[in-house]
Amino acid sequence: MALERLQKILAHAGIASRRKAEQLILAGRVSVNGQVVTELGSKADPERDEIKVDGRRVRLPVERLYLAVYKPRGMVSTLFDPQGRPHLADLLKRLPARVYPVGRMDYASEGLLIATNDGEFAQSLLAASKRIPKTYLVKVNGMLSGEQLRQFREGVPLAGRRTPPAEIRLLERAANPWYRVTLTETRRDQLRLMFKHFGRLVEKLRRIQIGPVELGKLRPGEFRPLKPGELAALRKLLEQPGRSAAGERRASSRTHSHGKHR
Repeated sequence: MALERLQKILAHAGIASRRKAEQLILAGRVSVNGQVVTELGSKADPERDEIKVDGRRVRLPVERLYLAVYKPRGMVSTLFDPQGRPHLADLLKRLPARVYPVGRMDYASEGLLIATNDGEFAQSLLAASKRIPKTYLVKVNGMLSGEQLRQFREGVPLAGRRTPPAEIRLLERAANPWYRVTLTETRRDQLRLMFKHFGRLVEKLRRIQIGPVELGKLRPGEFRPLKPGELAALRKLLEQPGRSAAGERRASSRTHSHGKHR
């Protein structure tokens, strides 16, 4: 195998993102054939060289895995939690290779996450996350008025800047209604804050779609391999940096499945 930059090797092995891998190198935690390496331009052959992080051998994954995971409510979307709460590693420990989630979801939310051991794919997906539509089912403690729906679609001011245009549709008219919302940007707690802007509190929040990948019939705690068509569609989406967010939302709306809300 040809020589590759160390940070790329570490990302491919699922050790860390490229940026974090660079931090590991600068901190002197990476060695190649017994020699500590601190130069960011350093290269190695992952098949011939002995690469270690904190003294542990780095091995590239034998098989690349791409998974759709249903994160349950009350679980952190990481592979470890210092507070001892349930985490994704509890669900994925029986897999033949270590995978890690692409992106995060808050503890009180549930639904679709993508997990993989392909570091290059994960980084591309993260870099394109603000262009890829994500769809949610949201239960709130009160109806939005027509004017509030219009403002929601056009974007609301949060932390000094307006959110991008969103799609929102009422699914169930009730004292505690369900809405279907599609966003192309999801800042921390964004949906909860958007509803809070109109005096509504989110009671339940479930992500059901990321780009072409749908939650489908998965139950909380379950996962499945991405279908070949889903993976191909995702890769194609990542290759189109100039595509508009509005166009992506329209494409998503044509392919979505309503699903049953609860």
